[in-house]
Amino acid sequence: MQRDADALHAAGVTGVAVRLETPRGTVTARSGVGDLVTRRPVSTDGYLRLGSTTKTFVATAMLQLVGEKRISLDQTVEQLLPGVVSGAGNDGRTISVRDLLQHTSGLSDYIYDVFPNPSAQTYFANRWRAYQPEELVALAMRHEPAFPAGTRWAYSNTNYVLAGMIIQKITGRTWEQQVHDRILRPLGLRDTDTPGTWPFLPQPRTANYQQFTVDGPMVDTTTPYRPFDSGADGSMTGTGRDLNRFFTALVNGQLLKPTELAAMRTTVPVPQASGHPAGTQDGLGLFFTPLSCGGGYLGHGGSGFGYVIRTATTTDGRRTITVSAHSRTADPRTAARQEDALRNLIDHALCRTT
Repeated sequence: MQRDADALHAAGVTGVAVRLETPRGTVTARSGVGDLVTRRPVSTDGYLRLGSTTKTFVATAMLQLVGEKRISLDQTVEQLLPGVVSGAGNDGRTISVRDLLQHTSGLSDYIYDVFPNPSAQTYFANRWRAYQPEELVALAMRHEPAFPAGTRWAYSNTNYVLAGMIIQKITGRTWEQQVHDRILRPLGLRDTDTPGTWPFLPQPRTANYQQFTVDGPMVDTTTPYRPFDSGADGSMTGTGRDLNRFFTALVNGQLLKPTELAAMRTTVPVPQASGHPAGTQDGLGLFFTPLSCGGGYLGHGGSGFGYVIRTATTTDGRRTITVSAHSRTADPRTAARQEDALRNLIDHALCRTT
């Protein structure tokens, strides 16, 4: 695992941290530096931005509500949030809660509206601006849907912004409160939080760096871009230790009843051109990815300016890994090499039998 972490660093990632839980104990690895100025070591179990890994927490809370008969996966967005999804061909009457959680809604992804020009100038000019969930959904509603709901798959952060709004509508409490009460507190995940638009990570942490242009400088983006990943689609923070504990508990049935866990693990194919490994399938906030040794793993990833994080667990929950990579390149070829190295690290770690 150390060799694979070093390979990811050699591919250009400034800092790498890995935490693997196995029946025989915990294995950690780190490579690179914690920041480019002091050259301090990477934090062994530092605080991380979870990005879209937040979606698995939100989907779990939603499915608990399904298990309590407070909501149905087949209910439509229009029934739950009247008039919110409409205009430009969008029709909440045709989109179910299942479509939101599985990215089969066809709804436009709002992130293209809040970061239309991929540059460091845009990052610095707008990184402190925050939007309400209703504002983000309204931005997405200006665009026609990519396809009729339920007919195809396309990842859209708008889906989970709506999921968070639905949780609040059903329960009268925010999705953050529901995640704390239903998941974080019962599992004792004291280092995981829902900070919303609060931009600062606790210490210890590793700095994140984004290269906005090929051959351009690495820009310190440890302060996030608040117009996106500030809500139910990607705002949570935590540690590798807590993430591993959460995914292991989820797959082992500690958080969901068998019917709801089966629904979460019922998948649709992810298109080859989506950037996911061949054979990837998407459930409800949980991806299935094949392993080179046979079978596959369940998990979710997250990314933002300057970081990529992946948590993956074998389908029996016996081996769970979180990898955090703390820089992102603007060069597509370098990015592909880094992605290959990241996938190889996870594959090698989960394919081991000891």
